[in-house]
Amino acid sequence: MPGAASAACVCATGPYALFMTRLLIVSVVAALVLGCQDKQPASTPASGLVQTDSSLPTPEQFSAQFSSFDSYWHQSKAELTRYTLRQARYGETHDGEAVLIFVTEDFMPTLQVKQEQGESENAVSVLKLNAHRRFYTGIYPYNVMTSSFTPASGTPTLKLSSTVQEWCGQVYSQINRRPDGLHTLMHSYFQNEADQKTVLPDAALEDGLWARIRIDPSSIEVGSREIVPALDYIRMRHKALRPYPAAVTRTEGVSTDLVDHPVSVLRVDYPALGRALAIYYEPAFPHIIQAWEETEGPFRTTAVRTHAIMDDYWSHNSANDASYREALGLEY
Repeated sequence: MPGAASAACVCATGPYALFMTRLLIVSVVAALVLGCQDKQPASTPASGLVQTDSSLPTPEQFSAQFSSFDSYWHQSKAELTRYTLRQARYGETHDGEAVLIFVTEDFMPTLQVKQEQGESENAVSVLKLNAHRRFYTGIYPYNVMTSSFTPASGTPTLKLSSTVQEWCGQVYSQINRRPDGLHTLMHSYFQNEADQKTVLPDAALEDGLWARIRIDPSSIEVGSREIVPALDYIRMRHKALRPYPAAVTRTEGVSTDLVDHPVSVLRVDYPALGRALAIYYEPAFPHIIQAWEETEGPFRTTAVRTHAIMDDYWSHNSANDASYREALGLEY
């Protein structure tokens, strides 16, 4: 009864009314302060490795025992690294996580697939990277993964494949390096993209730079050149799949808010796209990637290393192996 409530308020006088008034003021101020705190942009923490299972060696511990490329990467284990992701999308920054999975395997250069049985005189050892990102935009998630296959000898990346999945649909892109150029394939649910096949002139592949850092960063050519940007960038920004003019620089002893100590950085700038990629890595073998950032105009995507283990993860696929997810700090 509104009338009765109003009468009660009017009749409440004296010390009790003064107490209730002060309590109301304190509650309103507290709510305003908390509300403002919730709306502050989340900060990006500097990298700091967390180890939750001492039985699983970190890359640092593993490299102390296996200090060369061949010994480190040929122990039948993969390097799994988790990063806190802040992904720019739709004009905002969204929280998520990224995982880089590096592992060596034998690769058949003609078919451009993993060699699983039989003998192949032409098989080459590649450093494979499965780069996975997951983040939410409002109610729905994005799942992004790009696979790259880069010869351990340090020669150019042979193959890329990438998927972007979200609740509106999915897209798939692939590049195969052949003697006559880059053979590209794309399938998309967008009308203006649909299904495409092209052959592009030979060029460097941005998605292959990550493995080349791990193999030998000094072998990456610096200066101006043509580079095909990351496939997930091409798809999420609806850009033409082709090489773009780029400038590559490599700098040591760099300080960044993403890493708590000086590191080396490989930077790729695309003037025509207004985009830049910076990958922060350790100068010493095994050239661990500590963080990265992508900037496009005022928007910045960052990823900061939090957990890393060496493990034969393909052997840990049962329900009882959930502890391995905890060791990697996975949230999703």
